[in-house]
Amino acid sequence: MFEELLAAVIAAGAAGAVYFAAAARVVKQYERGVVFRLGRLRGAVREPGLAMIVPGVEHLRRVNLQIVTMPIPAQEGITRDNVTVRVDAVVYFKVVDAAAAIVNVEDYKFAVSQMAQTSLRSIIGKSDLDDLLSNREKLNQGLELMIDSPAVGWGVQIDRVEIKDVSLPDTMKRSMARQAEADRERRARIINADAELQASKKLAEAAQQMEDTPSALQLRLLQTVMAVAAEKNSTLVLPIPVELLRFLEKGAGPPPDHSGQTPPDRPGPTPPDRSLEA
Repeated sequence: MFEELLAAVIAAGAAGAVYFAAAARVVKQYERGVVFRLGRLRGAVREPGLAMIVPGVEHLRRVNLQIVTMPIPAQEGITRDNVTVRVDAVVYFKVVDAAAAIVNVEDYKFAVSQMAQTSLRSIIGKSDLDDLLSNREKLNQGLELMIDSPAVGWGVQIDRVEIKDVSLPDTMKRSMARQAEADRERRARIINADAELQASKKLAEAAQQMEDTPSALQLRLLQTVMAVAAEKNSTLVLPIPVELLRFLEKGAGPPPDHSGQTPPDRPGPTPPDRSLEA
């Protein structure tokens, strides 16, 4: 009798262990469990930890709630200004409603991927080439809104969308390089012209100052002589300005008589005597 009772207890324990192993499910911290009973959604979503189900009657599906990084394959399209480009991007999204992600869509990852590709081609057709190259932040926001609208019904939230690379044809790259070179040359010419204008204004002010003050011209001439002499040249050619000659002319003249009398005139030649000829 005792042996039969012991065997029954052991059999019940073994059956309980088998049932527990078949019914126990572990839901990780970053997962949520969706339980289906006979094909129908049952109850609330199971939280992380140990979840028990009825074997053979209930089925538990785990849904990952971590942020998914999904690259979008490069899409080729024609921009609004008729330029053929290839653009690829990356989408960051996560599941916020585990039940909707299982019930409302067959494969939410595949659905998000297809929607992202379609939206990217649409963005290419609505944008200019300059916007794709320089105004990516605005395009990223527009692309995120286009993907997020249908993804809400799938229990998915789009975290962000980033355009990674814009590939251009070789002919367009050469054209853009020539355009950039021409623009740099134009800016260089404008800068040189501004420098010449400022230098000419300063030279005009210096010339006016020297014209008003002749001594400044002499000092400048001496500075030039000193600068040339420092080069240890054997021959020095020195131009003399006209203003300096005029200044020297004013200094040259008959010395003044300190007695206050003017010097007597020199006697001229004596005219011939007309009476003798007669």
